[in-house]
Amino acid sequence: MPAPAERPRARWEDWVGAAVLALLALITFANVLARYFTNQSFAWTEELSVSLMVVLTLVSAGAAVARDRHIRIEVFFAKGSPARLRVLALVSAAATVLAFGLLAALGGRLAWDDFRYEVTSPGIGVPQWWYTSALPVFALAIAARGLQQFVRVWRRA
Repeated sequence: MPAPAERPRARWEDWVGAAVLALLALITFANVLARYFTNQSFAWTEELSVSLMVVLTLVSAGAAVARDRHIRIEVFFAKGSPARLRVLALVSAAATVLAFGLLAALGGRLAWDDFRYEVTSPGIGVPQWWYTSALPVFALAIAARGLQQFVRVWRRA
């Protein structure tokens, strides 16, 4: 259930997403210039770009949950009584919390394994946990946004 017409507020997800997108564009542009002038590319750009795209996806998912704009089956949400819409919104928020809480736990385990077994990245050889540690952090942030949405809907009469 979207909130009444209100002025959209900039959230931390907006700023992080913009910064990541700018960094991704800068890295890609630098790689294009290097390929154009030297016929060689920077080896680290592809690996870093993939990681930044994962971060951008997770940050964008958090922004969608915060704004209650995530994917849902509108056939069920479009028609129905306010009580039914409220129950569906609560179920949706609870499912978001559960799914991203589970993703945070499993992602944390993955990052811990990468750290414990000293896994290095295939492209440039840095510790892999530098990349995988972003998954549990942002998954927890999305779960927190889902919990905020659940509480917001629960308090609404």
